Amino acid sequence: MTLDWKAPPFPPAKVLDGQYCRLEPLDVGRHLDDIWAANAGHDSVWDWLPTTPPKSKEEYRALLDSMVAKAGIVPLAVIDKADGKAKGHLWIMEIRPEHGVFEVGWITYSPALQRTRTATEAIYLVGDYGFSLGYRRYEWKCNNLNEPSKRAALRFGFQYEGLFRQHMVVKGANRDTAWFSIIDSEWPARARAFQAWLAPDNFDAQGQQKASLTDFAKAQA
Repeated sequence: MTLDWKAPPFPPAKVLDGQYCRLEPLDVGRHLDDIWAANAGHDSVWDWLPTTPPKSKEEYRALLDSMVAKAGIVPLAVIDKADGKAKGHLWIMEIRPEHGVFEVGWITYSPALQRTRTATEAIYLVGDYGFSLGYRRYEWKCNNLNEPSKRAALRFGFQYEGLFRQHMVVKGANRDTAWFSIIDSEWPARARAFQAWLAPDNFDAQGQQKASLTDFAKAQA
């Protein structure tokens, strides 16, 4: 069947602004100090990433420089709007405009960012941006041993698609890769669930959620 669909453009690097989070095109000069301060000494952040923890700010600078220079990705700094500081970074990657596919990956969240509204909103902002451009498929992939990442994918509304066995060798070890996706026909309901969960009135005075993102997803279903 022929699709009534045209390939979208490669995603232009731009600011993606939310309620709690702002994603900015990665700028090493502007973001390095905050990112280093948020991640320094927290080696567990790097457990599932394909590189070892930077041991100095200059090592981190070189890593971020390599991201900015890398073709085919859109690296973004994750800014916590509560204090305006960059507390992590991620990539829009595996971008295949001819097929309408994009992925969120290389997610590097400092402890201050993990399990926060800001962290969740960043995933929503990437998805909303990609689908707004006309992309058809939003991917999430992770090491099959990375149980927190697999739980996060399901919480965000990605559908598990299967296991790519012996997909990669990472840090000298085998990686079986779990694949997840959200497709364009599913995104409106997923987006409504994100928006309902992110609404300020879903959180009490202590910042605790009243209803989970999964609850809102079920309500949309």
